[in-house]
Amino acid sequence: MPHKNSAKKALRKSETRRLHKKTQRSTLRTLIKKFRTTVESDASAEEKQKLFSEVTKNLDQSAAKKLIHANKAARTKSRLAKALAKSLG
Repeated sequence: MPHKNSAKKALRKSETRRLHKKTQRSTLRTLIKKFRTTVESDASAEEKQKLFSEVTKNLDQSAAKKLIHANKAARTKSRLAKALAKSLG
C-alpha cells in the first residue's frame, strides 16, 4: 500500500478509472455479441443495418476515448461488416 498522500490519491483515481472502463468495455462487448447473434438470426435486413451502425459508432467512440486501440476498433468493424454482408447476400 502507498504511504504518501499523493500515491494514495493516485491509487484511488486509478481504481475508479479501472471500474469505469470495465463497465464500458463490458457494454461494448455485449453490444458486439448482440450484433453477432442478430446477424445469425432471421432478423430483418433493416434491423441488422441499424444495429451495425450502432456498433460501429460505439467502437469509434471507444477508440477515441482510448478504451480500445484504434486498430482493434477498425479490425472489429471490418469483421462485423464482412459478417453482415455475408448474412445479407
